[in-house]
Amino acid sequence: MKTNRALTWVVCLLAFPVAARAGEALRLQEVFPAGYQYHVSCRVELAGNLTLPAAKNQTATKSLPVTGSSAIEYDERVLAADTGGPVERTLRLYRRIDFRRKIGDRPQESTIRPAVRRLVLLRHKNQEVPFSPDGPLMWAEIDLVRTDVFTPALAGLLPDKDVKSGEGWQAGKAAIQELTDMERIDEGEVECRFEDVSTFGKRRYARVGFRGSVRGINEDGPNRQQLDGYLLFDLESNHIGYLSLKGIISLLDKDGKVQGTIEGQFVLTRQNPRNEPELADAALRVVELEPDADNTVLLYENAELGIRFLYPPRWHVAGVHGQQVALDEAQGSGLLLTVEQAGRVPTGGQFLAESQEYLEKQKARILRSKQPQRIQEAPREVENFALEAEIAGQRVVMDYYVSRQATRGVTLAARLLPGNLAGLQKEVQAIARSLQIEKPGPASK
Repeated sequence: MKTNRALTWVVCLLAFPVAARAGEALRLQEVFPAGYQYHVSCRVELAGNLTLPAAKNQTATKSLPVTGSSAIEYDERVLAADTGGPVERTLRLYRRIDFRRKIGDRPQESTIRPAVRRLVLLRHKNQEVPFSPDGPLMWAEIDLVRTDVFTPALAGLLPDKDVKSGEGWQAGKAAIQELTDMERIDEGEVECRFEDVSTFGKRRYARVGFRGSVRGINEDGPNRQQLDGYLLFDLESNHIGYLSLKGIISLLDKDGKVQGTIEGQFVLTRQNPRNEPELADAALRVVELEPDADNTVLLYENAELGIRFLYPPRWHVAGVHGQQVALDEAQGSGLLLTVEQAGRVPTGGQFLAESQEYLEKQKARILRSKQPQRIQEAPREVENFALEAEIAGQRVVMDYYVSRQATRGVTLAARLLPGNLAGLQKEVQAIARSLQIEKPGPASK
């Protein structure tokens, strides 16, 4: 039977505790200069329950069991950091990323496709914004990365001055937010304390315990979290080599009443330094590491409808209803894609007539029209036309596309507001040109 090396390392390490030399003050600080590399391994286990509110005209609530686990392995290189300040950008190469959760009898699984497991992470306001230089990401992939722990932020668990055994300090806010995934912390604090020094082989490790309770808001809504853990700081290479955390999350309603409790165990190990050829200078010379309009577009795939397309990050998929996919833009514009079956794909002229008739029924006043024209040839043929109209006192541009591929097609109707009209039309056209229509199949994981 194979041995878990990380567990063996920790067990052996904790078997040889020694007190720090009397009165010895140690500097427990890790810095993250550009070019710094390390390997990270994370494991998470969750278990608890979620209380659902009572159904209408009933008083009994329903409790659903919640379980989950994740396994993550990656190598990371710091690309940019403020002098003495936070890390702004890293390049991460995922070796493994698997997330599983089950709420009641509904399982959920997430991962990142192998083709885009090399990511640039931009750090902005305690959040990670990833993009891949190797291809477009799906929103679910971005969301998965954003919930992962950003290792440089854990330096906030270390003191900002030399400390002696038994001395304590407050954990930094950024580190607490990273461990709790809190968007906002309303109250509470986490106390850290230098406990002792352990020796393993010829290396010494400082053990720092931390515990506390915080209340705030994250993607699950209002919650309170109790944290109890420790880290081992390598005194030879000055880096956090191991972190273990037990947490209890209490989900709260608007009145602060507990609606569910989840207990979790988080374990992180790091190897440092580690130099990977795929993160070396030679490999990076041919990689675009700055965000631009091409490498930040998102990919949407729907295997059941048999379509996929690219769209800019300021648009988001608002919903899927039958054969239709709706997208909303940050400033209020929107579009609707409709998958058309064989024999029902209209020509540009037919779609124009249908659209004019629909707008007239809505009491819209058509001010100007642009006749259908082909903007892309087969095998992914695309036609476009546009109508400028006044609807309910508001002037808008209705931009329409028909995409035909093999025996199926898609119609696209976009409602664009006047602000930045040229930019919006360019984005909608790019969405239409990127459409790929395939044979419908089972939903992809």
